[in-house]
Amino acid sequence: MYTLKLSYLPLLLTILLICETTCNPQGNTTTTMNASKQEFVIREPSVAGQFYPGNAADLRDELRSLFNDAALKVNRQNTIAVIAPHAGYVYSGSTAANSFIQVDPDKEYENIFVIGSSHTTSFDGASIYATGHFKTPLGIVPVNLELAKELVNNHSCFTSRPDAHAYEHSLEVQLPFLQYYLRKPFKIIPIVIATNRQATCQKIAEALRPYLNRSNLFVISTDFSHYPDYNDAVRVDKLTAESIITNKPEVFLTTISGNENSGIHNLATSICGWTSVLTLLHMTSDMEGITYVPIAYRNSGDAPYYGDKSRVVGYYSIVVTRNSSGENVAAEDETYNLSEDDRSTLLDIARKTIESYIHTGNIPGIETSGFSDNLMKPTGAFVTIHRNNELRGCIGRFNPDIPLYKVIQDMAIAAAVDDYRFSPVKASELSGLSIEISVLTPLHRIHSADDIVLGKHGIYIKKGQKSGTFLPQVATGSGWTTEEFLGYCARDKAGIGWSGWKDAEIYTYEALVFEEH
Repeated sequence: MYTLKLSYLPLLLTILLICETTCNPQGNTTTTMNASKQEFVIREPSVAGQFYPGNAADLRDELRSLFNDAALKVNRQNTIAVIAPHAGYVYSGSTAANSFIQVDPDKEYENIFVIGSSHTTSFDGASIYATGHFKTPLGIVPVNLELAKELVNNHSCFTSRPDAHAYEHSLEVQLPFLQYYLRKPFKIIPIVIATNRQATCQKIAEALRPYLNRSNLFVISTDFSHYPDYNDAVRVDKLTAESIITNKPEVFLTTISGNENSGIHNLATSICGWTSVLTLLHMTSDMEGITYVPIAYRNSGDAPYYGDKSRVVGYYSIVVTRNSSGENVAAEDETYNLSEDDRSTLLDIARKTIESYIHTGNIPGIETSGFSDNLMKPTGAFVTIHRNNELRGCIGRFNPDIPLYKVIQDMAIAAAVDDYRFSPVKASELSGLSIEISVLTPLHRIHSADDIVLGKHGIYIKKGQKSGTFLPQVATGSGWTTEEFLGYCARDKAGIGWSGWKDAEIYTYEALVFEEH
């Protein structure tokens, strides 16, 4: 049983929200409304004016600023869950916005499950607010009362206790993000987990697993480390995030147990919403096509004007995506193509990104409005840089979980400064560079070298932990035979010797190649 310091978290975490912001909420009251002859209890906002602006106009202005600074990093169509912090917006708002911007704003969700671990109440189970709706300065957030009551009635791990929600901030602070960002009406299932028992978290996960799909969205509310100094927080939060990304509940529990027994000064907890994250992991660990993607990190010490680096709270944005096929969904058949505008856009992104990064060290933001679906889908790609018709750098990625335009941006930087075969590109070289992009189809396992068509197929050779690849144009550009194509790749790229390909895994792929003129 994982107890450690966590056994008393439900009672102590009322005072463990964020070191710079008080955790005692303002007096909370409820009102009732009559709709279709039913009495609904409205859960009034408890921390408006403290954790976030209490005025609707000010709240919209702050949310607009937070979303303007957030960056899209995944294919929104595949997002099924987000992990977002729940502290005061001045501290954690930017991290939270980076979670929510990975969600499709135009999607009409059947339900949004908002789940947080209790800071005020302790009992062996979870409470679903099934007696009414929530309210923020931006208006009423409707609860799917029918489903809420159904879950309470059908699963012993759930109850409906308004007192568990009355002063709980972890759900409330997520709602304005949803209200501001989503363009379609939505209903929530608000769940406060009040247990610290692993077995109960597993029961909650079993009850909710049928709803974890593309028709619904799960929002998991949690902050990370509480109260170590800045450097310790960065180190501990990275370990915790990496354990979550494994999608293995046992790794997560072992990691946070190790963190909290490591003797780090003033570390009260690695992650206050550990039961909520554990519940999510129990839902996803056996699912096909699940990927946890780290999006953004900061802690309260990073907050301008307010940050105290001697005593901080950590915040991580992590997104869960699901691709049921487990393959590159942007290039599923041989008809996949890119328009001339798409190609021009990608080349322009690569060029401007390299120039900005070399000159300033900054990665330029990209305005994605008007982008085609092809540019927004996760697609493997390589960026190749030439200078005076000679290779200057080439790096790529297979089957990513980020949109194609972002892959190009990342690989452009990598080709310019991270290709171990070359020194980083200098500013004086920029005008003489030419850029080539290869957009890839999914990998296809072959069992005979005879299946390789030179000039059409790229190859990917894997043996144990070693691997290497050549793009399709390498064979024709070098005038190699099939055996030379395989031999050079095995020896020079995979490091397994000239004949190493003969007992290795061999994959082929095709590439849509275009370059600057």
